[in-house]
Amino acid sequence: MILWLQITSGRGPEECCWVVAKLSEHITHEAVSKGIKILPLEVIQGDKPKTFKSVLFELEGENAPLFAKQFEGTVQWIGKSMFRPHHKRKNWFVGVNILSPPVFTHWSENDFRIEAMRSSGPGGQHINKTETAIRIIHVPTGLSATAQEERSQYLNKKLALSRLSELLDQKEKSEKMKAETDRWSHHNSLERGNSSRIYEGEYFRLKKISND
Repeated sequence: MILWLQITSGRGPEECCWVVAKLSEHITHEAVSKGIKILPLEVIQGDKPKTFKSVLFELEGENAPLFAKQFEGTVQWIGKSMFRPHHKRKNWFVGVNILSPPVFTHWSENDFRIEAMRSSGPGGQHINKTETAIRIIHVPTGLSATAQEERSQYLNKKLALSRLSELLDQKEKSEKMKAETDRWSHHNSLERGNSSRIYEGEYFRLKKISND
């Protein structure tokens, strides 16, 4: 099982970016200890050293969904600002979101079904009476393409494959765009309160885990 886990400071200040960095370390260490493969896919640096505006992880493992679910939602840190000592605020929030990675096309001959058929067209002495038309179906996605304009089955197969390749590329781009839109929408939808986890102090100690 593979999923993405996004940690975002939303529109929060640098203190929230510090929390993103600390939470990223905590999640990484805990995932490794539980035998879950974790890989950072994207890290957006904050304006201060050792701070991150957001981090995107890829998690892989049988228990990855259950592990990620423990952090999903709003994570709160209670502590004094390390950047503004006289700031009165002591509660800082970041968001943790579980995302589905886009489906990328991995071509394999076993994924395609090729069907030969008779070319359609007007009747007469030039009608193609042999099965030279080709339909190729990409079974995992259900996408298909046909070609019948050539007299050679071999050429029609190449044409159909070229058309199907373009369709698969378009689908992949659409999936990637949707995933990107979903990711960035979470930066603007950070909810404060009802924290899934609460940490406190400069050593980022876990104080409370929500029972929800």
